[in-house]
Parts: sequence; C-alpha cells; structure tokens
Amino acid sequence: MSQPAAPDISVVVPVHDEAGAVGPLVEEIAAAFAGRNYEMIFVDDRSRDTTLIELKALKALHPQLRVLTHPSNAGQSRAVRSGVLAARGAIVVTMDGDGQNPPADAPRLVQALMDASPEVALVGGVRASRQDTEAKRQASVWANRIRRRLLGDDAADTGCGLKAFRRDAFLRLPYFDHMHRYLPALMIREGWRNLYLDVGHRHRETGRSKYTNLDRLIASLSDLLGVMWLKTRARNPGAVQEV
Repeated sequence: MSQPAAPDISVVVPVHDEAGAVGPLVEEIAAAFAGRNYEMIFVDDRSRDTTLIELKALKALHPQLRVLTHPSNAGQSRAVRSGVLAARGAIVVTMDGDGQNPPADAPRLVQALMDASPEVALVGGVRASRQDTEAKRQASVWANRIRRRLLGDDAADTGCGLKAFRRDAFLRLPYFDHMHRYLPALMIREGWRNLYLDVGHRHRETGRSKYTNLDRLIASLSDLLGVMWLKTRARNPGAVQEV
C-alpha cells in the first residue's frame, strides 16, 4: 500500500494553556489552506488546562492535524523547534496559539516565499494594526529599535508570530531559548535574506498573555548579548561549491 505524499507546507503552532482558542484556530487554519497539500502541527508545551484534550478531539475532524506534547514545560522556542523537527513540509509556517494571528494571512506569506529568489529563507509578518495595550505596543517599538541598532537586522516587528520559512534554513540556525524572537537576525547571520509583509492582528479572545513587559526586558538583555556574540563568531564562506 503506497504512503500518502509528504505535505508541501507544515503549519506549526506552539500552545500553552490555550483552552478555548485551539478549536477555532484549527478550523481557521483548515479553511486558509483548503486545497493545499499541508499539515498542521500543534505542540502542547505542558498545558495545565484542557488544551491537550481539545486538540486530541479535533484530530478526529481534521486528518491534517498532528499533536505533539512536551512532558515538561520548555518554552515557546523549544515548542517551535519540536514542531519544525517533526515537520514533513519544506516550508514551515509558524503562528501564535492565542488566535491573534489571522491564519487567512498565512498563505500570502507562503506564496511570497515560494515566488522569492533562492537566497530568501524567511517571510515575516508585520502587524499592521496591532490590537494590544498601549504599554505593549510602546515596549515593542523600543525593543525593535534597540534590536535593529545592535544586531543590524531588517525586521520592523520580530515579535509577530506569523512567519513562513524554509525548514532546512531553520535547522541550520543555532538553538537557544527565546530564539524565535531573533529569527530574522539569525537567518542573516547564516547568509540568507528576509522579506516582510503586513498582516492582521486581533484582540485575544481567550486566556491571557504568557509574558509581561518586565519578563521580556529581563530575557532580552541576555538574549541580545548572546546574539551579538553569535554574530561576531560567524564566518560565512559564501556559496560552497563542489569541484
């Protein structure tokens, strides 16, 4: 009996305590990618509510849905990496599990990546009308300015969870906790290029944010120093050729 063809696109969604949000999100992803050869991988990062129960029930309705679980909470970056390692598609789409990233925007990012030149490895979303508190928006503006100044990357909104990238490029990047916030800089470090498209952003309808501005500030200080160090240790030889 022949095996089904591997999907072209893998949608990876890290989730932690997102009961009530995962059902509508699965439905929206299915609608957005209807007619495409895709899979969706939800990675439950040791939720304490009914998120995992809801995801298991959704598998009966959506054959494209795969559910991975972490035995202990490991954070968003590790959940993303677990999903990418398990992904079978050459192109990976990531989005946040809180439903604030409209899945309907994801196919545009995928198509832009497929149409781009081979040196483009990532198409990032930029939240055109961010639906967050004023404090979060202002903190994000300053964080992005400081990051661009120190790292020299080209992302105006690295905090947007909606991204499309080449799986093989991602797997060449150094892994560390919180790396999902630095994907554009890490792609550039490896010799790739990035593109960006405006995407929508919605109010959170369920649950609560997993981060505060203080949490982000404390983590970002050490993360920035670490990525700056990684940039100084990169020695890119250019395109490698076999002779």
